[in-house]
Amino acid sequence: MMAGDTAGEAVLESRDSEPKIPDKSKTKYDVIIIGAGPSGYTAGIYCSRAGYDTLILSGLLPGGQLVNTTEVENYPGFENGIMGPDLMIDMRKQSQRMGTTIVDDVVVDVDFRRKPFKVLTASEEYEGRAVIIATGANPRKLGVEGEETFSGKGVSYCATCDGPFFRNQEIVVVGGGDSAIEEATFLTKFATNVHLIHRRAELRASKIMQERAFNNEKIKFHFDSAVTKITGDQKIQQAVLKNLKTNEETILDAGGLFVAIGHEPNTQLFKGQIDLDDEGYVVLKNKTHTNIEGVFAAGDVHDRSYRQAITAAGFGCMSAIDVDKYLTENADTQQ
Repeated sequence: MMAGDTAGEAVLESRDSEPKIPDKSKTKYDVIIIGAGPSGYTAGIYCSRAGYDTLILSGLLPGGQLVNTTEVENYPGFENGIMGPDLMIDMRKQSQRMGTTIVDDVVVDVDFRRKPFKVLTASEEYEGRAVIIATGANPRKLGVEGEETFSGKGVSYCATCDGPFFRNQEIVVVGGGDSAIEEATFLTKFATNVHLIHRRAELRASKIMQERAFNNEKIKFHFDSAVTKITGDQKIQQAVLKNLKTNEETILDAGGLFVAIGHEPNTQLFKGQIDLDDEGYVVLKNKTHTNIEGVFAAGDVHDRSYRQAITAAGFGCMSAIDVDKYLTENADTQQ
């Protein structure tokens, strides 16, 4: 029998086998994954398939940012797209089928100073030989009337994800840094015009980014201004602007509004335990390794550049492979 035939039979056996029934009374695991977005679920799939007792602590709202997303068109494998919550449900079920234990509880403290590592939730204390941090990041919100109402209905926090939905429409982008300029420039591929709203008189973006934006005739600048209200019927239709110097209000027609004022990595829990940068993102020492041997990170919790479901899943895969290598190399010392 050829090696390829053996591999094919193994895949079929895996698909046809019944999912393991996890023992939720266990408190000691090979791998503990904190967070349950694309990175956490993917890490769970890989760790469990590698034969490790794996626990995902998902928090009370598992699924990450995709739970609040409507249609996802750019995740491979779904010809007609898939709703964000449905994608997360499928990932969760797949991870469970591989044998991952998933507990929907909030992590309140960790102890990475000694091994095995301790992870405490509101109701239990767990021990793990390795930990993967996959807690993600949340986009900063404007905090204005209508933002929550129209989130996923024209209000977005990711131009790469949602830009193609707004072809031939007027689009508003809020922000003045590199991310905002990059998103505004990207959106000109689809929009009739892009209105960039910035609170200050000058952009904070790099000079090269500013030059590109100023030379793009589709980008209209509104300085010293802020969005104060978002209105519409079933979806966003208008954005109310206020000039912060004159208090004059302007109403812009808007088919979409993109908020690009930064992200907040969910790492408050790990301050003083692992190295974080000035903005709170996890600092990776090598690949997915943190400065603590045996503690890894995956997804938006360290990735400030891409922030896509597919890249988060990729980092989840990478972290699981790194965990496998770490546990294999340290098997004798962790018995």
